[in-house]
Amino acid sequence: MFVRLLFLLSLFSLLSAGSFSSVQPLCHDDERFALLQFKKSFIINQSASHYGHSAASKVSLWIQSSDCCTWDGVQCDENTGHVTSLDLSSSYLYGSINSSSTLFQLVHLLRLNLSDNDFNHSEIPVGVRRLSKLTYLDLSSSVLSGQIPSEILQLTKLVSLNLSFNRLTLHKPGLRSIAEKLTNLEELVLTEVNISSTVPYILANLSSLTTIFLKDCGLRGEFPIGIFQLPNLKSLSVRFNPNLTGHVPEFNRSSPLEVLGLSGTSFCGKLPDSIGILRSLYFLNVAGCNFSGPIPPSFGNLTELTYLDLSKNNFIRGTLSWVGKQTKLTYLSLDASNLYGDIPFSLRNLTQLTSLGLCCNELTGPIPSWLANLTQLEYLWVFENKLHGPIPTSISDLMNLQSLDLFSNHLSGAVEFDLFRKLNSLFYLQLSDNNLSLLIDPSTNATLQKFKVLGLGSCDLSDFPDFLRNQDQLEVLLLHLNKIHGRIPKWISNLSKDTLVYLDLSSNFLTGNMNNLSILNLGHNEFQGIIPQIFMEGSKLRMISLNQNHFQGPLPRSLAYCTRLEFLDIGNNNVSDRFPSWMGILPELRVLILHSNRFHGVIGKPQTNFGFQKLHVVDLSNNNFTGILPFEYFQIWKAMQSFDVGRLMYMQEIGRTSNGWSFPYSYPMTLTNKGTEREYWKIQEFLVVIDLSSNRFEGEIPKIVGNLIALHMLNLSNNVLTGQIQSSLVNLTNLESLDLSQNMLVGEIPPQLVELTFLAFLNVSCNHLTGPIPQGKQFVTFANSSFDGNAGLCGSPLSKKCANFEDPPLPPSNFEENQGTESPFEFDWKVVVMGYGCGFIFGVFVGQIMVKRKYDWFRKTFTIGHPARRRVNWRRRLN
Repeated sequence: MFVRLLFLLSLFSLLSAGSFSSVQPLCHDDERFALLQFKKSFIINQSASHYGHSAASKVSLWIQSSDCCTWDGVQCDENTGHVTSLDLSSSYLYGSINSSSTLFQLVHLLRLNLSDNDFNHSEIPVGVRRLSKLTYLDLSSSVLSGQIPSEILQLTKLVSLNLSFNRLTLHKPGLRSIAEKLTNLEELVLTEVNISSTVPYILANLSSLTTIFLKDCGLRGEFPIGIFQLPNLKSLSVRFNPNLTGHVPEFNRSSPLEVLGLSGTSFCGKLPDSIGILRSLYFLNVAGCNFSGPIPPSFGNLTELTYLDLSKNNFIRGTLSWVGKQTKLTYLSLDASNLYGDIPFSLRNLTQLTSLGLCCNELTGPIPSWLANLTQLEYLWVFENKLHGPIPTSISDLMNLQSLDLFSNHLSGAVEFDLFRKLNSLFYLQLSDNNLSLLIDPSTNATLQKFKVLGLGSCDLSDFPDFLRNQDQLEVLLLHLNKIHGRIPKWISNLSKDTLVYLDLSSNFLTGNMNNLSILNLGHNEFQGIIPQIFMEGSKLRMISLNQNHFQGPLPRSLAYCTRLEFLDIGNNNVSDRFPSWMGILPELRVLILHSNRFHGVIGKPQTNFGFQKLHVVDLSNNNFTGILPFEYFQIWKAMQSFDVGRLMYMQEIGRTSNGWSFPYSYPMTLTNKGTEREYWKIQEFLVVIDLSSNRFEGEIPKIVGNLIALHMLNLSNNVLTGQIQSSLVNLTNLESLDLSQNMLVGEIPPQLVELTFLAFLNVSCNHLTGPIPQGKQFVTFANSSFDGNAGLCGSPLSKKCANFEDPPLPPSNFEENQGTESPFEFDWKVVVMGYGCGFIFGVFVGQIMVKRKYDWFRKTFTIGHPARRRVNWRRRLN
């Protein structure tokens, strides 16, 4: 009996223990109170979160009477009941957070995720140090700002740290301190944190790291090669750090790398062929770097790739023979990759592609009809190649196509516009600058899809397409280089009045008067009359080109409202006015072109010592300016007095449309360089030019010109300048072109000018110079014509010998060694006018200028564009 009773008691104890152990403890009252107080410190506002899709905030059902361990976003330890995980990501929380927050009473937290909320630019509270058990911390996209506190270094158990997409800085402590203190890290995500330092080599010692995202952090210097060789590294992105340099090392088969993003950095050298053994790699973006050599053929082995972008590097000429096995690709961009040959048949295997970019190469042959096999294609960009033949009718089978850009190829033949009617999703169509004849059925009307971008330049149109009347969502319309005659129809004034960003009607046969049209005129047309006072306060104009028309009268003073203006070209008109000193108040003005008009008078003194601070290019040539050279303006043109190449970028404006698409648009211009007028399609930002030629300036060349050390081109020819050539010109060490011809200069050519080792063009002809021509270096490359018309000059290259001394021996020329030096000009130029001769100056100017941005034409309706070569490269920003 006793034994039986003992057995029953033992069994009861076991059952009781099992029963009690299966009941999870309730949350602690103090932690429930802390969570409720944390909830009360915020306003619930759906605009505070951008990525969540829930109908209500996670905290909306938190109530005092319930167990906090059951609340949405809360997890507790099953043994102790303490809150160990709090996930309030995308919970619509709006308000400030500081160290007094009850959040920091939850000292047992292991995981904390507050991403995608709005903490109203609060700093990360130092109270975070109290959460010393944290292994996971995500504060990304939560509108935090300020310096990341050193207290975060006390969270030594952190395995994952994500502070990205805020306005945070990491200076003291810096990235090195993170690497030294948080040695257990596996994931380090600091995208868009302002670090502004080198990448510490000690980071390569954190062997547990699997993820490193340091995108757009202001990183600089050499990237440690050892980081690539971390044994567990799966994801590495250091994109958009333009001052970060480095090389990609050889890889071994054990590398688990899946994601590699280096785009927008200064990485260089060759991509190793061993990259082809990274069989797990599915994302590779090295766009916009300085990689050279061939594209490794081993790329054909990367069969797991879904995203590949090799665009805009310096690869040697190659073909697409390696493309075709990467059948999982959805995004492929090989823009500006020096490719040639036909589009290969093997590309038809990439049936998952949604985006294909092959633009800015030398691809030839026809557009293959089998492209219709890529039925998932949404974006097809093949502009600026040498493709020829007709547009295949099979392109209408790409039913998912949203964007088609065939700009600037050699396509030909008649194209029925109805070919594109079936593509219901198509919002971007660019056919400009081919040899196409577009046939538009008059019945094409409101049933047509709504375009946002429509490029029909050089499509043999003789009238404005009537279907445009109903295109009320247009943001870009290009009709340049057609045969459209007469006046612009009145209905265009109502076209996309609230949406149009860019309009190009240039190089047609349009006429009219500005007053009647209420429109900012277009380059290369036949408009006439006075430019009206149509510019309004708050204008967003950045670029204006009215060149090559018949405008008269003065410049409109309302241009002073264009405080964002960077580029102004009024060249080749009949504008009659004095120098617009009042434009000195435009803080962003970099390019001012007034050549070939009727500007007149003395330029005089600037209205302020702080005007024209950013001016890089000044072209006042072929006018009637008088008086001495404007030396007081030379003193205030500060951008010309310092030289900082930095990263070589082109003068351009990056515009964005309502749906997130961007269109980089280069600023080209026509300049007289090295004795020849040329059209430059792309100009690098550091180009500095002064052209005051063909006026009636008199007096001496001021010494202060020597302070403009950033000058690449200086043209003072065909004036009435006297005195000597200033020896201070030797300070212009970046000078490539110097023209002082057709003046009344006297004395000797300063021998110091031989030290201008970049000088590729010199013309001092038709003056009264005397003495020996300096010898050596660049001077040995100049022809007789550079010195003709100076009876007193002697020495090589002239046949006249110097009587009193022998010519000095010629040192080796620097000409060849400077041939590889980067010039601020795009070398693909077009000669417009050639020749120099004493007593006769050519005055033909036919520049074609590109323009962009939203302008106030037709009451803030239109903009203007480039007539001959449209560079509208659209890309959705990919993060």
